[in-house]
Amino acid sequence: MSQRTRRRDFLKWGALGTSILGIPQFLPATALGLEQGVPPSEKITLGVIGIGPRATYDLNAILKLPDVKCLAIADVQARRREAGKRLVDEFYGNNDCAVYRDFRELLARSDIDTVLIATGDRWHAPASIMAAEAGKDVYSEKPCGITIAKCQQLAETFQRTKRIFQAGTQRRSVPNFQYAVALAQSGKLGKIHTVYASVYEPQLENGWLPREQTPPRDVVDWNLWLGPAPWRPYNHTYVDGGWRGYFDFDSGARLLDWGAHTVDLCQWALKADNTVPVRYVPENDRIVCYYADGVKLILDFLKTPFGDRSPKFITRLGTCPVRFVGDEGWVETGDEGGIEVHPESLKKELPEAVTRVKGLDVSAHARNFFDCVRSRQKTVTNEMIMRRSHVACHAAAIAWILNRELRFDPEKERFPDDEEANLLCARPERNPWSETGV
Repeated sequence: MSQRTRRRDFLKWGALGTSILGIPQFLPATALGLEQGVPPSEKITLGVIGIGPRATYDLNAILKLPDVKCLAIADVQARRREAGKRLVDEFYGNNDCAVYRDFRELLARSDIDTVLIATGDRWHAPASIMAAEAGKDVYSEKPCGITIAKCQQLAETFQRTKRIFQAGTQRRSVPNFQYAVALAQSGKLGKIHTVYASVYEPQLENGWLPREQTPPRDVVDWNLWLGPAPWRPYNHTYVDGGWRGYFDFDSGARLLDWGAHTVDLCQWALKADNTVPVRYVPENDRIVCYYADGVKLILDFLKTPFGDRSPKFITRLGTCPVRFVGDEGWVETGDEGGIEVHPESLKKELPEAVTRVKGLDVSAHARNFFDCVRSRQKTVTNEMIMRRSHVACHAAAIAWILNRELRFDPEKERFPDDEEANLLCARPERNPWSETGV
């Protein structure tokens, strides 16, 4: 039996002994004393596609998992792939991490089991789909699909290929958000009638930045950076992260930047992972969405999402706040880890100490992904959970773009009798990215 076959068999066995023994699964290898405890042939191998700031943050947590080994980095920018290689090689104390300009070369490697995808929005779904077709399991940063159609195609691909998918909506794995959802589902707040998801003020920018000299492909592969998005002249601001807010590159007029997290948490609190709201009503500073049973999901726009979030939310609770309101009380929480409840009598229901984990932390979420790679069970934010929460965000964004109330069919995932809205469910895709030139 080959070493590769042995490792593939091992991936089917289930979680490592750390979870069996009840040891917190997200602790680093050094804390567990397991640095040398997992034979190389039994480690899950990882490749990274897109190594900007968020991927670097994710990878710093993933590298500490004792049963995972990062083998390769792919990025269209030389400086980023070189920085990624340094990070990996310094952690392992060697020079083994391979680098690629074209992520398709990484996907062609038979010795890579999983990929972390942390490109810009335009690439998340296409790269995830290509990875699944190549036999890889995928952890994708959000937003996972730039349109409703891409979210549908992504989910259908993972259903068909039976690969493991984890959306990077890691707040489902963070203790204070988990507790707030559990409280909403417990009945102690009464019947939940309204849930609030904080989001950025929507933005619709269709302009082009000034043309600059296009760098050599080995420095920045501009054609591959654009990928399926429409062509436009090179400007360094785009590749330095300034692509956000431009319609061609961003998801749902920026509503999914936070909405992919906050709407997802609201769906979870309502036990609505298998549906979406049926009506979307844009207002001056929010979008009110109605489920079939009359429950309201409110996407509240924040002028200063990283500053003063009052009076809509409690600023001290942190970014990405959510609030769940019932007939008898409410609960609110955010990225700082604190929880606020009403009425006062509910405070005795709070645990004496909710573990303070920042909402950005991916440790437990990544652990869940790699455990599911082994067990072949569904992750906590699998492709269907992602599909529904993302579709809800996109439908709300389309209502805002068109500035009118829209009705939506959750089963068909279409707007009945509104072809203008349906046209915004997909975008034309540029094909020449796969060639050597534009």
